[in-house]
Amino acid sequence: MKSVLITGGSGAFGTAFTKYLLMGNPSLPQRIAIFSRSEHRQAEMARELADTTDRLRFFIGDVRDRDRLRRAMDGIEVVIHAAALKRIEVGAYNPLEVKKTNIDGAANVIEAATDARVSRVVALSTDKAYQPISPYGTSKAFAESLFIAANNTRGWN
Repeated sequence: MKSVLITGGSGAFGTAFTKYLLMGNPSLPQRIAIFSRSEHRQAEMARELADTTDRLRFFIGDVRDRDRLRRAMDGIEVVIHAAALKRIEVGAYNPLEVKKTNIDGAANVIEAATDARVSRVVALSTDKAYQPISPYGTSKAFAESLFIAANNTRGWN
Protein backbone atom coordinates (compact mmCIF):
# COMPACT_ATOMS: atom_id res chain seq x y z
CA MET A 1 0.00 0.00 0.00
CA LYS A 2 1.61 3.21 -1.16
CA SER A 3 -1.17 5.65 -0.34
CA VAL A 4 -4.14 5.68 2.00
CA LEU A 5 -6.89 8.21 2.66
CA ILE A 6 -8.76 8.18 5.96
CA THR A 7 -12.13 9.93 6.04
CA GLY A 8 -12.80 11.24 9.51
CA GLY A 9 -9.04 11.07 9.76
CA SER A 10 -8.71 13.54 12.62
CA GLY A 11 -11.18 11.67 14.83
CA ALA A 12 -10.24 9.16 17.52
CA PHE A 13 -9.97 6.18 15.17
CA GLY A 14 -8.31 8.14 12.37
CA THR A 15 -5.66 9.59 14.67
CA ALA A 16 -4.87 6.21 16.26
CA PHE A 17 -4.79 4.43 12.90
CA THR A 18 -2.52 7.10 11.42
CA LYS A 19 -0.08 6.63 14.31
CA TYR A 20 -0.22 2.87 13.76
CA LEU A 21 0.57 3.27 10.06
CA LEU A 22 3.44 5.62 10.82
CA MET A 23 4.96 3.18 13.34
CA GLY A 24 5.22 0.42 10.75
CA ASN A 25 7.59 0.09 7.85
CA PRO A 26 8.59 3.70 7.03
CA SER A 27 8.21 3.10 3.30
CA LEU A 28 4.59 1.93 3.56
CA PRO A 29 2.38 3.78 3.10
CA GLN A 30 4.35 6.56 1.48
CA ARG A 31 1.40 8.94 1.75
CA ILE A 32 -1.38 9.16 4.33
CA ALA A 33 -4.15 11.62 3.52
CA ILE A 34 -6.26 12.84 6.42
CA PHE A 35 -9.72 13.97 5.28
CA SER A 36 -11.92 15.66 7.88
CA ARG A 37 -13.92 18.76 8.73
CA SER A 38 -11.89 19.74 11.79
CA GLU A 39 -9.14 22.21 11.00
CA HIS A 40 -8.30 22.37 14.72
CA ARG A 41 -7.81 18.62 15.09
CA GLN A 42 -5.86 18.46 11.83
CA ALA A 43 -3.52 21.18 13.13
CA GLU A 44 -3.09 19.26 16.40
CA MET A 45 -2.22 16.10 14.43
CA ALA A 46 0.27 17.99 12.28
CA ARG A 47 1.98 19.36 15.41
CA GLU A 48 1.97 16.02 17.20
CA LEU A 49 3.26 14.11 14.18
CA ALA A 50 5.59 16.84 12.92
CA ASP A 51 8.49 14.46 12.32
CA THR A 52 6.38 12.49 9.83
CA THR A 53 4.70 15.32 7.95
CA ASP A 54 6.54 14.38 4.76
CA ARG A 55 4.21 11.38 4.60
CA LEU A 56 1.04 13.18 5.76
CA ARG A 57 -1.37 15.26 3.72
CA PHE A 58 -4.32 17.10 5.23
CA PHE A 59 -7.57 17.82 3.41
CA ILE A 60 -10.32 19.90 4.97
CA GLY A 61 -13.52 18.45 3.62
CA ASP A 62 -16.80 16.76 4.34
CA VAL A 63 -17.98 13.40 3.00
CA ARG A 64 -21.14 15.25 1.96
CA ASP A 65 -19.02 16.93 -0.75
CA ARG A 66 -18.35 14.38 -3.50
CA ASP A 67 -16.18 16.75 -5.55
CA ARG A 68 -13.84 17.40 -2.62
CA LEU A 69 -13.62 13.65 -1.98
CA ARG A 70 -12.69 13.09 -5.63
CA ARG A 71 -9.86 15.61 -5.39
CA ALA A 72 -8.61 14.12 -2.13
CA MET A 73 -8.64 10.58 -3.59
CA ASP A 74 -6.45 11.45 -6.55
CA GLY A 75 -3.58 8.95 -6.50
CA ILE A 76 -4.97 7.04 -3.50
CA GLU A 77 -4.88 3.24 -3.44
CA VAL A 78 -6.79 2.46 -0.22
CA VAL A 79 -9.60 4.39 1.48
CA ILE A 80 -10.51 3.84 5.12
CA HIS A 81 -13.96 5.34 5.65
CA ALA A 82 -14.33 6.32 9.30
CA ALA A 83 -16.26 9.60 8.95
CA ALA A 84 -19.70 9.53 10.53
CA LEU A 85 -22.02 11.28 12.91
CA LYS A 86 -21.82 8.80 15.77
CA ARG A 87 -23.69 10.22 18.75
CA ILE A 88 -26.99 8.42 19.28
CA GLU A 89 -28.63 11.42 20.98
CA VAL A 90 -27.53 13.70 18.13
CA GLY A 91 -29.13 11.31 15.65
CA ALA A 92 -32.36 11.22 17.63
CA TYR A 93 -32.75 15.01 17.32
CA ASN A 94 -31.11 15.42 13.91
CA PRO A 95 -31.96 12.34 11.83
CA LEU A 96 -31.74 14.19 8.52
CA GLU A 97 -28.19 15.33 9.31
CA VAL A 98 -27.23 11.76 10.24
CA LYS A 99 -28.67 10.57 6.93
CA LYS A 100 -26.73 13.22 4.99
CA THR A 101 -23.43 12.26 6.58
CA ASN A 102 -23.74 8.53 7.21
CA ILE A 103 -25.74 7.45 4.15
CA ASP A 104 -25.21 10.15 1.51
CA GLY A 105 -21.59 10.51 2.65
CA ALA A 106 -21.06 6.76 2.25
CA ALA A 107 -22.50 6.92 -1.27
CA ASN A 108 -20.18 9.83 -2.04
CA VAL A 109 -17.16 7.87 -0.80
CA ILE A 110 -18.14 4.95 -3.01
CA GLU A 111 -18.62 7.13 -6.10
CA ALA A 112 -15.45 9.16 -5.53
CA ALA A 113 -13.42 5.99 -4.94
CA THR A 114 -14.84 4.48 -8.12
CA ASP A 115 -14.01 7.61 -10.11
CA ALA A 116 -10.47 7.70 -8.65
CA ARG A 117 -9.98 3.97 -9.37
CA VAL A 118 -9.16 3.25 -5.73
CA SER A 119 -8.21 -0.40 -5.37
CA ARG A 120 -9.71 -1.02 -1.92
CA VAL A 121 -12.22 0.66 0.38
CA VAL A 122 -12.72 -0.36 4.01
CA ALA A 123 -15.75 1.07 5.80
CA LEU A 124 -16.03 1.14 9.57
CA SER A 125 -19.39 0.35 11.09
CA THR A 126 -20.81 -0.33 14.54
CA ASP A 127 -22.65 -2.96 16.52
CA LYS A 128 -25.57 -0.49 16.52
CA ALA A 129 -26.15 -1.39 12.84
CA TYR A 130 -27.35 -4.88 13.85
CA GLN A 131 -31.12 -4.75 14.36
CA PRO A 132 -30.98 -0.94 14.65
CA ILE A 133 -33.38 0.97 16.87
CA SER A 134 -32.01 4.49 16.36
CA PRO A 135 -31.45 6.78 13.39
CA TYR A 136 -27.71 6.32 13.92
CA GLY A 137 -27.90 2.52 13.82
CA THR A 138 -30.27 2.58 10.88
CA SER A 139 -27.99 4.92 8.95
CA LYS A 140 -24.96 2.72 9.58
CA ALA A 141 -26.89 -0.41 8.56
CA PHE A 142 -27.88 1.28 5.31
CA ALA A 143 -24.30 2.45 4.73
CA GLU A 144 -23.13 -1.14 5.23
CA SER A 145 -25.57 -2.23 2.53
CA LEU A 146 -24.13 0.37 0.17
CA PHE A 147 -20.57 -0.82 0.76
CA ILE A 148 -21.52 -4.49 0.42
CA ALA A 149 -23.23 -3.77 -2.90
CA ALA A 150 -20.23 -1.71 -4.06
CA ASN A 151 -17.89 -4.52 -3.07
CA ASN A 152 -19.97 -6.98 -5.08
CA THR A 153 -19.80 -4.82 -8.21
CA ARG A 154 -16.33 -3.29 -7.82
CA GLY A 155 -14.45 -6.11 -6.09
CA TRP A 156 -13.15 -4.18 -3.07
CA ASN A 157 -12.71 -7.33 -1.01
